[in-house]
Amino acid sequence: MSKGRIIFLNGVTSSGKTSIVEALQNRDDSYFYVVANDLFEQMIGERFLRENYWEHLSRVIILMYHTAKLYSDMGHDVLIDGILVERPEIAPHYRQLVDILADNPLSIVEVACPLDICRQRNLDRGDRYENQSTEQAEIMAQNIRYAMTVHTDQNTPGECAEAIVRTLMK
Repeated sequence: MSKGRIIFLNGVTSSGKTSIVEALQNRDDSYFYVVANDLFEQMIGERFLRENYWEHLSRVIILMYHTAKLYSDMGHDVLIDGILVERPEIAPHYRQLVDILADNPLSIVEVACPLDICRQRNLDRGDRYENQSTEQAEIMAQNIRYAMTVHTDQNTPGECAEAIVRTLMK
């Protein structure tokens, strides 16, 4: 059995990752299982997140990567909706991702959007705080090997999804 593709959409909050995931899932020519930081964060009790957010989130993020690996090993394509940040609790985050998925077909897509637009999207959403994207950008992992970049300030989620399929799913 061949392994399923894993496409990691990496970007700060409100950059457009989830909108791209939804556009990819609405296509007729592809199907992905989705694992996402937000979904896995919900597995942790609020009390634990309040006590030590990064310690608990880091643990569940690694579990998320192993979940993506399991689906891929079973022949299923997977989208990861996440952000590669380097915090002491998960460092070296990017290296751990690459090591866990070393035997799987992993492509990392940079989801790029100017921080001022992300800031406005955070305000419009109401479930993020204004400077959350900027704070994440400051701790984003460096030297990531991207398969491609999509610009959500210049393209719709559907156009970004089309570019991903055209580039990575030949």
